[in-house]
Amino acid sequence: MTVILLRHGVSTSNTARTLAGRSTGVELTERGEEQARAVAERLAGLPIERIVHSPLLRCQRTVAPLAEKFGLEPVFDDRLLEVDYGEWTGRPIAELLEEPLWKVVQRHASGAVFPGGEGLAQVQARAVAAIREHDHALTTQHGRDALWVACTHGDVIKSVLADALGIHLDGFQRILVEPASLSVVRYTPTAPYVWRLNDTGADLSALAASGGQQQASSSSTPGPEVSGPVPGGELGNSASADNGNAERRDSL
Repeated sequence: MTVILLRHGVSTSNTARTLAGRSTGVELTERGEEQARAVAERLAGLPIERIVHSPLLRCQRTVAPLAEKFGLEPVFDDRLLEVDYGEWTGRPIAELLEEPLWKVVQRHASGAVFPGGEGLAQVQARAVAAIREHDHALTTQHGRDALWVACTHGDVIKSVLADALGIHLDGFQRILVEPASLSVVRYTPTAPYVWRLNDTGADLSALAASGGQQQASSSSTPGPEVSGPVPGGELGNSASADNGNAERRDSL
């Protein structure tokens, strides 16, 4: 069976540079809505059999055009929910840089437990179990390889990809998963195989933009430098860029 791991489109929390977590009412931006429609067009020619998603609004909105195109009724799975960031929920990412737990999240994710929330190891266990369970159900139902979509959140997808790649959870921050990106895993009886990772199509403008923004950020913005992903799946120094650049860049 083959699963397309779809991250939700750009959300209002992404552009506000806050850690949305499980906050209610976090919508897609206009750009996020465009991305959702574009994903539906990109996948239109594929034989999608099932759409599963996190119950949060931004994932519901992301899969809506896809479900309409295929005439499928999406099903939600609580195990694909965003990380419960506990007391970190809703806080500005720039503020979280100062937390002692920050370095633990970056370097020892398997030992990171968010205050009042859950641990990243718990997230990986529930997410991988959900993906494999749906995959097994489709195998049983169809008796052949089937293609399906799971729409969820950055850290959740990264944890599933780490499992599929056979790397320790402590290395999952080395994986980038941008909004509206597609990552593809084919599960076989012997091993999972990663066919695509962070695929956002032919547009590679984010690569050029991120380089320039990181240079500008390091020269003009005080405080700690962040060169990799942060909780929620945002991308390092580019998380401190202005909202206009983020919308234009289509990567956050």
